[in-house]
Amino acid sequence: MQSRISRSLLPLFATTALAVLAFSIVTAPAADASTPHHFQWESAIAAFEAADKTNPPPRHAIEFLGSSSIRLWTNAPAQFPGHTIFNRGFGGSHLGDSVAFVERVVIAYAPKIIVLYAGDNDLAAGKSPEQVLADFKEFVRQVHRALPETRIIFLAIKPCPAREKILPQVQAANQLIQQFMLKNRRLTYVDIFQPSLTEAGRTRPELYMKDGLHPNETGYRLWAGILRPVLNKLDPPRK
Repeated sequence: MQSRISRSLLPLFATTALAVLAFSIVTAPAADASTPHHFQWESAIAAFEAADKTNPPPRHAIEFLGSSSIRLWTNAPAQFPGHTIFNRGFGGSHLGDSVAFVERVVIAYAPKIIVLYAGDNDLAAGKSPEQVLADFKEFVRQVHRALPETRIIFLAIKPCPAREKILPQVQAANQLIQQFMLKNRRLTYVDIFQPSLTEAGRTRPELYMKDGLHPNETGYRLWAGILRPVLNKLDPPRK
């Protein structure tokens, strides 16, 4: 008798348990709600450090740093002959993530020049142009506190088809950063924004991969052509 009653109650217990579990999932706070944004890139930074143990990049070289548009610029060394370049782009990072990892991905290498691209992921995530500027200022402050002679080149935030709706914010952030950089001889603003627009002020799909977000070979060729004379002036290429 008792076993029959117990068996009959099993579906009820199972249903109740599932309901409690569902309630706990819904009501529990999100696990990553208070987790800093940069934590998601820890494995990428650790991978750089592991590789550095056997094949470290040269010190006092030119570092390309930033988000996936830098990470995917794999042929950059070939596009800048006479320069020693290494790449430390990671994930879909924000500018603030480069600040968070500055000791490990910048100071550790003591680069003479940093070519930085970041900011559009920040704006797409809802950050304001003023927040992007604040993160850039903090990046500059931390770099120059440790490496006072290092030059920093900021590649303007690109106008891409996938994010055409935030063009006003992109333009505003670029203008704020450019104005700030005018005050410091160690900072150089490189405008890839305007050349990436049509005469009508629209984005140019032919410069991007199918995702409408990352530059394709044509896009990187455009970037390289704009950046090359700047690098050559700051760091005359070896013959």
